[in-house]
Amino acid sequence: MTVESTAARKTARRSGTGGKRATKQADAPAEGQGTAGPAAGRPEDGSGQPEAEAAGKQAAKTAKPAAKTPGAKTAAQAAPKKAAAKKAAPKGSGTSRNAGTTRDAGTKNASSKKTAAKKTAARKPAAPATASPAGAEPVQHELIQLLTPAGERVTHPDYDVDLSAEELRGLYRDMVLTRRFDAEATSLQRQGELGLWASLLGQEAAQIGSARALRDDDYVFPTYREHGVAWCRDVDPTMLLGMFRGVNHGGWDPNTNNFHLYTIVIGSQVLHATGYAMGVAKDGADSAVIGYFGDGASSQGDVSEAFTFASVYNAPVVFFCQNNQWAISEPAERQSRVPIYQRAQGFGFPGVRVDGNDVLACLAVTKAALERARSGQGPMLIEAFTYRMGAHTTADDPTRYRADEEREAWEAKDPIERLRVYLEKEGLADDTFFASLEAENEAVGKRVREAIRTMPDPDTMAIFENVYADGHALVDEERAQFADYLASFADSAEEGR
Repeated sequence: MTVESTAARKTARRSGTGGKRATKQADAPAEGQGTAGPAAGRPEDGSGQPEAEAAGKQAAKTAKPAAKTPGAKTAAQAAPKKAAAKKAAPKGSGTSRNAGTTRDAGTKNASSKKTAAKKTAARKPAAPATASPAGAEPVQHELIQLLTPAGERVTHPDYDVDLSAEELRGLYRDMVLTRRFDAEATSLQRQGELGLWASLLGQEAAQIGSARALRDDDYVFPTYREHGVAWCRDVDPTMLLGMFRGVNHGGWDPNTNNFHLYTIVIGSQVLHATGYAMGVAKDGADSAVIGYFGDGASSQGDVSEAFTFASVYNAPVVFFCQNNQWAISEPAERQSRVPIYQRAQGFGFPGVRVDGNDVLACLAVTKAALERARSGQGPMLIEAFTYRMGAHTTADDPTRYRADEEREAWEAKDPIERLRVYLEKEGLADDTFFASLEAENEAVGKRVREAIRTMPDPDTMAIFENVYADGHALVDEERAQFADYLASFADSAEEGR
């Protein structure tokens, strides 16, 4: 703060025109600004509900400062005149008695409401305000959508896809089989076959739609939940299970499918994606890179650094954020003052929000973003607005921090169900197709169960390999000590017989 601004504040306080009260008045929104209906053309599926709740909470917050305006002071000065009028009222009219009763009741109601609001605020985390200038219209956040939750096909002026019946059935098949694989993995973890599992339940459309927009020569940097993307890149699902079982470090060659190994460290893969994309640009290759991350990872410094480098070097990378509303137990509104897709503006590249439960919209938007990157127009941020239907991982209990009603509301937007409704309504899939897919679904489940239960344990001595190119005396010594240690268990077993 400068000396001039400090002096100005002091002068304002002495004159009664500045200070904290004036600051609050300047920040308070204009009267009647706190609520707004859906913007024209905005999908009315409830996907923007967190923003509406945040705006409502902000309106409640600013209501109290707004009451401390000069207008309120003038009303207080006029109170003696009202009292005189009350005194002059005829005795039998009942005006003064009714007015006094109404005023007392209003004061009590206001007091009780204030107390209730404080209790509610103590129970629920306060949502940050949507940043908008005082007097401006509330910001409406567009949600790109091509298939409504009711299975109705709609159009968008900037993004669309023209798919054949076979391609639409293929998207449905991908989502159904991915969900079955995910369900089997969750069950296997509960049975002690896996150490951990991160479910993708509810996020199938975001993953399948974006992955099917990729070309074979594009490169993918996933987190630890992109099982649907791995499926589309032809990575053997049992390889994913091996990593969570602890028998391998991923098991697949990233360069075979252009699908990098899973990254457990939150947000670091976004930096890797940017660096790889910078290399692609230097090589002059006609391909793009996509980096997946979640709403929680968007708070990591690695992601901001990746945005900076990608923008400055105009890297051909697409940042695909799956905003599933919860970073473990932390809601999205506690992580950002603005929607995630708007963060791209601060780094100098575009960002869009897509219905993450709409596989067609995810496909269309990602395809356009990838083409944009390949043509030398630089990075783009896609926020797939979706919901994590299950736990963060099998070590998590979501019932401790979110309501069942919230989950039920999102169940009505299920990505698989809405596409099935569309296929049936348009006559693009018949009973034979669904019956055949159900049989394939059962086969996938059986294969996953058999694969995990017959998966061999890793070679315990392998940890000493590939440490030094030409070997090392210390490593040889440690290998011998560890071998003796393992042999001691075999000797103990023999003695016990």
